[in-house]
Amino acid sequence: MSKLVVRAFSISQDGYGAGPNQSLENPLGENGEKLHEWFFETDTFQKMVGQGEGLKDVDNEFAARSFDNLGAWILGRNMFGPVRGPWPDESWKGWWGNNPPYHVPVFVLTHHARSPITMEGGTTFHFVTGGIADALAQARQAAAGKDVRIGGGVETLKQYLRARLVDDLHLAVSPFLMGSGENLFSDIDLATLGYRIIDQVPTKKATHLTVVREGN
Repeated sequence: MSKLVVRAFSISQDGYGAGPNQSLENPLGENGEKLHEWFFETDTFQKMVGQGEGLKDVDNEFAARSFDNLGAWILGRNMFGPVRGPWPDESWKGWWGNNPPYHVPVFVLTHHARSPITMEGGTTFHFVTGGIADALAQARQAAAGKDVRIGGGVETLKQYLRARLVDDLHLAVSPFLMGSGENLFSDIDLATLGYRIIDQVPTKKATHLTVVREGN
């Protein structure tokens, strides 16, 4: 059965999933790259960016597993790019170049309609103006029984968590304090919503938490 999952979602020790002041120069916000240092040296990431082999360690096991059995993704508008408001033109096609790392349909939440964009490697971006339930319904249909992964950002993830639609999460907690930005744990009570940690695996660069919704 298809699940709605979160995989390899990096947060700081104090709960921030992105730094402040996202821009073209800082797509993850200021100091946002520190959140993903556990990921950058893995074999999974190195091959993704065409740099050959990387580390085949515990961090890589989580990185590789994050792509298992995926049939579609859901992204918030900010994860697709820095453009705000109505689309000024059709020129912006994402952060990732002509061959994004998804290779399946991707559904982008937005308030402003836009035609789908077909990229190399099997990725097509669809822009959904009907809200989170509509995006999930379209993603599940496209996934054809495989899992749907939420890629962020923080506010998009929180909307799905508040609706108790996320089945399970893998959070990679990086050992530093961000201090400001977008906090995953602000204004949300995961325990009351029925989420609990069932596993934690520490490495040198992260602590990997597996969180599930009770009743799965």
